[in-house]
Amino acid sequence: MDSKKKHIIQISLFLITIIFISRLFFLQIINNEYKIASQKNTIQKKIEYPYRGEIYDRNNKILVYNEPTYNLNIIPKIAKNIDKNYFCKIFNISIKDFEERFRKAKSYSKNKPSVFLKNIFNEELAKIQDYISEFKGFYIEAKTLRGYTTDSLANTLGYLSEINLQQLKRSNYYSLGDYIGTNGIEKKYEKYLRGTKGITYKLVDVDGIEKGSYQKGKLNINSLPGKNIKTTIDINLQKYMDKLMKNKIGSIVIIEPNSGEILAIGSYPSYDPKEIKGNLFGINFKKLQQNENFPLFNRAIMAMYPPGSIFKIIQALIALEEKVINKNALISCDTNLVKCHRHQTPSNLFNAIKNSCNPYFYKVFRKILLQKKSINIYEDSRIGFKKWRFYVKQFGFGSKTEIDIPGEKKGFIPTIKYYDKKYGKNKWKTSTIRSLDIGQGELLVTPIQMVNLIAIFANRGFYYTPHIVKEIGQAKVEINKKHVNIKKEYFEFIADAMEAATSGTARRAKIKNIDICCKTGTAENPHGKDHSVFFGFAPKYNPKIAIAVYVENAGWGGIVATSIGGLLIEKYVNGFISKERKWYETYILNYKQKK
Repeated sequence: MDSKKKHIIQISLFLITIIFISRLFFLQIINNEYKIASQKNTIQKKIEYPYRGEIYDRNNKILVYNEPTYNLNIIPKIAKNIDKNYFCKIFNISIKDFEERFRKAKSYSKNKPSVFLKNIFNEELAKIQDYISEFKGFYIEAKTLRGYTTDSLANTLGYLSEINLQQLKRSNYYSLGDYIGTNGIEKKYEKYLRGTKGITYKLVDVDGIEKGSYQKGKLNINSLPGKNIKTTIDINLQKYMDKLMKNKIGSIVIIEPNSGEILAIGSYPSYDPKEIKGNLFGINFKKLQQNENFPLFNRAIMAMYPPGSIFKIIQALIALEEKVINKNALISCDTNLVKCHRHQTPSNLFNAIKNSCNPYFYKVFRKILLQKKSINIYEDSRIGFKKWRFYVKQFGFGSKTEIDIPGEKKGFIPTIKYYDKKYGKNKWKTSTIRSLDIGQGELLVTPIQMVNLIAIFANRGFYYTPHIVKEIGQAKVEINKKHVNIKKEYFEFIADAMEAATSGTARRAKIKNIDICCKTGTAENPHGKDHSVFFGFAPKYNPKIAIAVYVENAGWGGIVATSIGGLLIEKYVNGFISKERKWYETYILNYKQKK
């Protein structure tokens, strides 16, 4: 072998040696991944669950808190030679249940811990704690469960449920068996409420018994508690509202107009949030799902009703802004066109609102749509309808209010395309869609949209986004302000007319020393008795409260809905119900709703 080849071989061997030494140094000294892997049977990773943020009302009264609870976790690889009969006797489960739980844990992972028994409370833990060390691969993990100080607001607060596989795949935070906000505030503000998990590494022997912390706790990560949430809810007002709506079907939303803060919100019938917490969830949730009155359906943000006569004040504003009528124009109450209440005829706009005159607003709607922009009546109706719909959209109809509760519906405002499909192009006109004049027909709104509408009137042309949460931790929630493109003077005029309604169709809302501006409505229901509707705000100047009331199948709006609305306004503004108005409270509490 010549010297050149020998030299090349020596260099190659030297380089190979250097590579092996470097790799060995990296694996043994720099990177301890393999060292840890070799110790995997002696190192146990435990998740430290944080305290979930608590929920309060606007006056710092606690609504939702944390109750201590415990899970019994299993690591299937370690859980060997278990005496099933003895185990089942201690933990009060059947052999079949044990085998199914073990199979489920093993299919998830042989090496990773998972929940074997969940929601063990202190009393139960005291009975079993001394026995746990006898069963290899099992250990106790502290967690918390939601507790409630109220039986109100179930649909608003929401609930926690065990995370499902689809949610698990979309997240790198949760583990199998974790609980997650599934509805209401719990879902919307999950990322703030949940906090941050901690991690503790423990040394364990082959029997799964702890031998101390790993590396003196250097790798441990402390958990961080979730942020507390302060809501806009007045729980005392909420409870009184719930009391009035007992044994009734419908929804009420109450808002503070100058902030958009929801003071009370209810969907009826409802349920006690304590019914579906922890181990009660499966059985009771199924019962609620099967209930014919749909207590899990949040009517406040999801139910869509025709607004009824309440919609007349929007028609009035549009007509004034478009200058197709003036405030003093007299229009006869022609009951040949549409039925009406008994009142003096003809009416000006003020009296038409006060007495809720149907023929008046039939003619107003016709004037809005037919402005002689085309000689073709069908085309003229299309032009007018497009403009009318533009105004209606400004009041928040046909769109979500963006309230901070999941599941809100848009309601429905028909479009030109909708009517073209239904009747055919150039085959519909003003008289075809005449039901819209008094808030009927295809028009559908939610109670949250209706209370937002009355807030617009209370503020004379603007509103703040309705919301339930005002503070997250120490940070205040920022809220948007939106304006309606209609002159303030027209809102002032409508407010005057709405105030007069307490001497007209809304007599039951007349309260001494409180100037209430309101409107009643009767929403037609093709499936049974009409729905009773009321909305209003008070006081007339610097209003503190705006309210929308829907009571299903309760008939004319001037009776049931107006009685409830008046009582809630009086309770909030004055703090009590006067002796002379106690009769209304007794009437409502004894009222039996019929379909």
